[in-house]
Parts: sequence; C-alpha cells; structure tokens
Amino acid sequence: MNYTHVHTPLQIGASCVIKNRVVRTAHGTILGKGRMSDTLIAYHEARAKGGAGLSILEVGSVHPTSPLAINLWDPSLEDGYRKLVEVCQPHDMKLFQQLWHAGHHALPKDGGPPWGASTVPSVEYGVVPLQMTKSMIAEIIEAYATAARRCEAWGLDGVDVHCAHGYLPAQFLSGVVNTREDEYGGATIQERARFVIELMEAVRSAVSKDFVVGVRLAPDLVVGGVDGEQNLAVAHMLEERGLTDYVNVSVGNYNSFDWMVGGMHFPMGYELPTSLPISTQIKVPTMVIGRFRTLEECDQVIRSGGADMVGLVRAMIADPDLVTKSLAGKVEEVRPCIGCNQACLSQVVTEHGHMECTVNPGVGHEIYRGDAKLVPAAEPKRVLVIGGGPAGMEAARVAALRGHKVTLAEASSRLGGTLHAACKAPTRHGMIDIATWLEAEIFRLGVEVQLSTYMEPDEVLASGAEAVIVATGSTARGNGIVYSHPGLPMRNHDHPRVISGHDLYLDPPRDLGKSAVVIDDTGHYEALGACDYLIEQGLAVTYMTRMRMIGQQAQMFSMVEPFLRRMKGKPFNYLIRHRPVEFTGSELIIAPHHFSDEDVTSRLPADLVVFCTSPEPNRELYTALSDRNTDVRVVGDANSPRFLPVAIREGHLAGASI
Repeated sequence: MNYTHVHTPLQIGASCVIKNRVVRTAHGTILGKGRMSDTLIAYHEARAKGGAGLSILEVGSVHPTSPLAINLWDPSLEDGYRKLVEVCQPHDMKLFQQLWHAGHHALPKDGGPPWGASTVPSVEYGVVPLQMTKSMIAEIIEAYATAARRCEAWGLDGVDVHCAHGYLPAQFLSGVVNTREDEYGGATIQERARFVIELMEAVRSAVSKDFVVGVRLAPDLVVGGVDGEQNLAVAHMLEERGLTDYVNVSVGNYNSFDWMVGGMHFPMGYELPTSLPISTQIKVPTMVIGRFRTLEECDQVIRSGGADMVGLVRAMIADPDLVTKSLAGKVEEVRPCIGCNQACLSQVVTEHGHMECTVNPGVGHEIYRGDAKLVPAAEPKRVLVIGGGPAGMEAARVAALRGHKVTLAEASSRLGGTLHAACKAPTRHGMIDIATWLEAEIFRLGVEVQLSTYMEPDEVLASGAEAVIVATGSTARGNGIVYSHPGLPMRNHDHPRVISGHDLYLDPPRDLGKSAVVIDDTGHYEALGACDYLIEQGLAVTYMTRMRMIGQQAQMFSMVEPFLRRMKGKPFNYLIRHRPVEFTGSELIIAPHHFSDEDVTSRLPADLVVFCTSPEPNRELYTALSDRNTDVRVVGDANSPRFLPVAIREGHLAGASI
C-alpha cells in the first residue's frame, strides 16, 4: 500500500512531534475505575506497541463533582501515570490527557445535585443541577489548570480540553442549556464562550510553552444548541488568542448519542459533513474521526486536505497492531472492527462495566489474555474443532497459532455459521467481516477445513484427535413461548407461517404476504433486523415484545434510535409489554403482558409471524463425548446461546487452553 501522508510525522505546538498521523482520540474504557490501573496501562501499552502516533487518554475528571473514568483531581494517581509514560515511551507514542467535567451529566461523589451552567437538567439523569455561582466557576477553572499542571509534571505530552458532547464547557456554549443572564450567558456565541476562553487561558498559563494544549469541539445536532458555525467561531476565538495548539472535531451529545459512536449503519467518514466545515478553516493542526477502519481511509482524508490527523479508535480496539501490520504490508491480517458496539460501547455504559471488544477477546484483559499472551504449546496435539461458526473458527485459529495441528469440520457447505443470517438484515452486512477474516486466518495458519462434514461421536473418537472443541451452535426452538409466560405458549405456533429469524433470512416462505408481526423475546437486535428486512420486502410490520422497551438490550449499543429513524414514514408500528396468544393464519391475537387472563385481547393483521427467541443449544455431541471421558470443550451457542462477543471469547479461551 502506497501511503502519502498518514505515515509521516507532524509537529503539534511548539515542540511536540508525533511519528505518524494516527490518533487514538479519547474513548471511555472504565478500565481504571477512577484510577490509572495496571489494566488500563496494559491496554495503552498494547496500542503503543501497535504503532499509534498519539493517544489521548479517556476523560480525566478535574473535580469530585464529576467522577468517572480517571479521577484526575486525586494526586495519588501520580505513580500510575509515571508508569504509563515509562512503558509507552520506548514505542514513541505521545500521550495527551483529556480534561473533563460532565456538568449536569454527572452526579457528585457527595450525593448532592450536579453542577451546571444553568438549572436545565440533562436528558440522561433528569436531575435539576445547581446553576454555578461565580465562585463555583472559578473553582472549576482552577481545577482544570491544576489537572493540566499535574499532567505535565507526571510526564505527559499534552492535554485535550473537552468542550464537546454536551459536557460542562459545551453546556455554557449551548443556547438551550445556558439560560444565564450574567456575563457567562447571553444571546451570542461570543458571550456564551466566556467560560471556555477563561478555562483555556487558565490551562495555557498553568503549563510550559512546550506542553500541548488542545480543544475538542463538536456540533451537537440539537435545535438551538451548538452548531458547526458556532463551533468554528469558538475555534477562531481560541486560535486568535493563542490558546489552542490543535482542534479535535467530533459530533453529537447525549441528545444525539448514537452519532457520537456511530454503528455499522453509518458509513466510513460519516462525521466528515459536520467536521470538514470546521477542520478545513483552522490554521493549527486538526483531527477528525468517524468510523475509519484503515490507514488508506485516513490517508485519503489527510491527502484531500480534510484534516492533519485522523482518529482510529474502535479500529485499534479491535486490532492494536493495525498500524504496524498495515505499514508492513499485511493489511489482510488486520482484524476488522465491525462497528457493532456490543462490547466497546455497551460494556462501558452498563453499570460497573468496562470496555471489551466483540471480535478481540484480549481487549480490556491485556495483562493475561489475547493474542499477545499466547505461547507455543509445550506438546503440540491433533485438535479437532467441530463447527465453523465464529466460536469454532476462533478456537481453530488460536489453537493453530499455538502450534497444534488443527482440523475444523463444518456440517454445512460454508464457514461463518449464523453470521450468514445476521448479515442479511439491512445495514448489518458488516457482521460478516469477522467471519471472512477468521476464515482467511485459519487457512493462512494451515488449519485443515472439512466442509459438508457432519460428525457422529464414533467418528470423532475414530479421528485420532487428542483434543476436541465442540462448536455445533444452536437450533431455533419453535415452541411459541415467551418467557414471561412459559406456561402459556402461543397457540398454533407450529403453523408453517410462524418462522424464526434465522429462517426468515436463510429459508423464508416463497410468499411473505402483506403483513407481519415480529415477536421479540430476547431484546437484542435480531427482531429489529427482521422488521427492517420485512419492511424492505414491502410488508406492513408490527414489532411486539413482552419487555419494557423496544430493543431493550440493543439500547446499550445505540442501535434502536437509528432503527426508528429508518422506520419514519414506513408501515411500521410497535407494542411493548404484550405477548402472543394465538396465530389464526391471518391474524395474531395478543394480550397485554401484565394480564394472564386471555379475555383481554386484541388482534393484529399477520400473514407471517417471525418469532425471535433464545434458541436451543446443540449439546448432544458434547454430552456424548463427555460421557466417554474425551478431552472435550464446548463453546459458543452449543454451550449456551448468547451473542457474538461471548462466542468468540469462548472460542479463544478454548483454543488457548489446550
């Protein structure tokens, strides 16, 4: 690959030179649980080894009124920061710290109300904040300055002042959040920018001229909020005063949260339409982000003059060695980010969670697992993996990496398992990327693949395998049960026009009809994808679930709102807290979830019913082999049907354990 810009150095500020234009902009990991932990250090060290030129550490809270990922107000974090700098320096990855206060998006440690620009509550918590007094404003500004001073003393190269995404500085900038009538409010962006300017002045004065001070800005996509033109005005004000060494441009806030971490429904560079009108008008270096996955994509943006640096965040979560592999001409070996957000985002927003990765089980666990921790097997064995879905392929890949002689037997005519169904849903074609990569890797590593090969227990025992990994997947139940009412299965559930989500994509009826009801008993994306697919086929669709909200689990990885936007103006409706009672062949009789009395029913038109529920694990082979004292492991859906991150993780651990 011939790169023109992305691999070249760039000077930021008076003296900081980054070795290439790849930036890992700040992203929540929660690996430190408020501290600079060994786990968080190991995560960043892996990306330093992988070739990134610059990493911006996740939000460092400057004040106890805004606790979260790294509580930077605590001076006892010094030892952890010095250790981080020490392990990253040999790899020449520069380190900036993002400085942050969430304002009304955080609940203070003392249990009191949030601090905010005014008394407007956040969309997230709904708690009315304290409108900050001038003394409170001064306290927070000094806290930013103190945090910056510490970062320089502890050996970092710069700070990234977070004035975007609806956090405290952005709350002062917003015309709908900042309703103050003093000098920190006002009708114009120039008036409302006073807090940000004073904040940046304090930070700049607290550090040396060689220490980089940058700013993150973002159009928030909120009516009356901070738009692109206003962000550009703020950037120019800071630039004219010499207060920023670079501008980092993003998009969105908590009112438009799904834009902040765009899923696979967004194209590469989806933020550019809102970022380029800012980034191309700035004299100091600029950086942009937006679901970039390859160095070639980054190079194209820089080459066209769109920015000086490009962020590769989730791409380098999925593969920390992306840069080194790409520069070495091994692009095809880069493990792809699929943009599913099921572990990187979902794990962070859940209470007490921390970041992981769907396609890379080592993420967040770099100290003890992942490819970098694999060691050659002391005694290479003949390993048989049965099942070629994501769990089986990952197991085969890892076992082969460790030097075992691996055979993979798959009953169907192709590898990939249920991902072939998942990728059929509109906007979900990226799901197949990880299967494509795994398939290429197992062939590269010399795994013997036997397709259209169904194995009975006696055949497994006769194969000569010294260790067996069973990854035989699962089968749709077809029992008509929603598990809020397990004793009341839907009557007529065995009708030929009641099908599973898997069947919808891979073995649908010849005539789908004109109307459908999709029943969601898992709350994951499967049912939403089925609705999207059926709408594209021209049907009128009703989504129904026993749960409290549409796509209850999919909410955590920001896929519900984009789905609902796609449904605008289409023949789509949804019902929550309902259950099916009976399918008549042309109608679905339903009842409210909270009634077991079937007298309280209504009817929905339905030529087709798609029943999305947890499937049954195919454990028969595993059970039979276990009874014969075989060295056998079971992974993925065959173990227990869950979701893709778990399947790949279990495959990895099984391959590593032999």
